[in-house]
Amino acid sequence: MKKEILWIAICALVITGFTEDKSIFFKESKAARYNLHRADAIFTVKKSIEPFEIFYTPTIDNMYVGFKEAIAFKESRGNYKKINTFGYLGKYQFGESTLNRISIYDTGSFLEDPKLQEDAFYTLCSLNKWILIRDIKRSVGKKINGIEITESGILAAAHLAGAGNVKKYLRSNGELNSTDAYGTDVELYMKRFAGYDTSFVKPEKNARI
Repeated sequence: MKKEILWIAICALVITGFTEDKSIFFKESKAARYNLHRADAIFTVKKSIEPFEIFYTPTIDNMYVGFKEAIAFKESRGNYKKINTFGYLGKYQFGESTLNRISIYDTGSFLEDPKLQEDAFYTLCSLNKWILIRDIKRSVGKKINGIEITESGILAAAHLAGAGNVKKYLRSNGELNSTDAYGTDVELYMKRFAGYDTSFVKPEKNARI
């Protein structure tokens, strides 16, 4: 009987010796997700790091957050401080004239302020939605050159090329397809960013920061 008990004890020691119990030696860092006010941007924070470090986390849902983060990834890989070769600025690659239109004039401060950039993106979407509201009502659900027209596709294309060029594309049934400085066209954005729910964006005639 004593030999059996001794044998069981030895087996138990051997098994536990080769079992990796991470909870005994260290705790893995946990991540907390939270939304920024109004902008609805999701970030990940590792709690084990002091001070907290913010890690950009793209979302893949089809709501407003997914829409804006998908555009940001295409424009700058989500880099708030990016300036491209044509001078477009920030996470969403704004031109200076577009920023002026929504009452942002200090581009240096703009690059250093993530919340301002998020607010600027929403504000421009709100303004473009107002400008294009009739075209949205007339065109959503139709197909142009095999592409189903959606509100999110229209707003994305307006971010790329301006609301006026999107109107031309829709009203010409796709014949007038404007491009940006790099050759990316309205139709590509219309297709690539289709199907998001952008009802969160409210049309505003005089949208300003």
